Amino acid sequence: MRIFDPHIHMTSRTTDDYRAMHAAGVRALVEPAFWLGQPRTSPASFRDYFDGLVGWEPYRAAQYGIQHFCTIALNPKEANDPRCLPVLDDLPRFLAKDRVVAVGEIGFDSMTDAEEHAFTAQLALAREYALPALVHTPHRDKAVGTVRTLELVRADGIEPAMVAVDHLNEVTAPLVAGSGCWMGFSIYPDTKMDPDRMVRILQEHGTDRVLVNSAADWGHSDPLLTRATADAMLAAGFVEDDVERVLWRNPVEFYGQSGRLALEPEPDRPADAAAFAGNSVRRGGS
Repeated sequence: MRIFDPHIHMTSRTTDDYRAMHAAGVRALVEPAFWLGQPRTSPASFRDYFDGLVGWEPYRAAQYGIQHFCTIALNPKEANDPRCLPVLDDLPRFLAKDRVVAVGEIGFDSMTDAEEHAFTAQLALAREYALPALVHTPHRDKAVGTVRTLELVRADGIEPAMVAVDHLNEVTAPLVAGSGCWMGFSIYPDTKMDPDRMVRILQEHGTDRVLVNSAADWGHSDPLLTRATADAMLAAGFVEDDVERVLWRNPVEFYGQSGRLALEPEPDRPADAAAFAGNSVRRGGS
């Protein structure tokens, strides 16, 4: 079984997670830029973080046989902080990087005017750089936020097939299903979606333009819930080709629109002696 996790924050995870994910079938992933849990105080901290997403983290993932790609953006939560807004001017040089396969996460957190301004500005960047857009829907007032998201996508003129609206549930999925956008679902231990609920949504809406992710980060989350969803699909009567479509071919199709998703059948792992900026991960290859 091959799994492509289209939304997971590996900067927050350990090397043991990489090892367990590989054993579960994960061979590729996309890490969206996001909020790190406490406020950043200047655009400079974003630049260092973005450098890590395009440099160090792909190296670390490769040590465990997983191909790492990322998305770059000013996330919705920090779009409300005036200290962070100048990072919008820095985005173009990062959006030109080879392993950046989308603009994201963009969208809404608290449905403020500042978030809407950053959202529309970054949708325009996605069009300019011919990149897909990964959109975060708010945790509160999710239906209202999803409706407004679709309105802004239409107003921008970006091709809907270039947009994934993420963190959907049973209430918001029908809003997106007929929009032409991709539907994204985050599988969590206690909140958002779980594998059995995801199976029911797939039974209702089908497997087209659906992305299933773990969205695992520094909070209570599980990077193996993509595999749990695959197993739940098989137990519910889906066939292996359905699982392959949802957990591999769909993310490849969506992010492949960037023209930068260069996937290898089995990625080369750096030699034990190799290091990235003086760090070998394996501490001498042990």
